[in-house]
Amino acid sequence: MAATKFNVEARWPELFANLSAADREIVVNALASSWHEGWVPNREDVKNLTDLMRGAIDEAEYDRRAAASVERAHALAAAG
Repeated sequence: MAATKFNVEARWPELFANLSAADREIVVNALASSWHEGWVPNREDVKNLTDLMRGAIDEAEYDRRAAASVERAHALAAAG
C-alpha cells in the first residue's frame, strides 16, 4: 500500500541531521518526485541518497548500493 503522505524527514530525521538546508531540499525534492511516480519511501533508499549528498559516499558507491537494492527486490519478488 502506498503512503498517502510524504514524510521522509519526519520518519527518519537522523538521516537529514547533517545536511544543509539546500541539500535537504534537493534530497526531499528528488524523493518526492519518485514518490509521486509510485515509489514507497524506505530507509535504505533515503539513507543512500542522504549519504551521497553529505559526501559520505561517492556516485559509484551510490550506484552500487542502488543496483544491489534492485537485485534484492527482484530476488524477493521471484521467491514470493
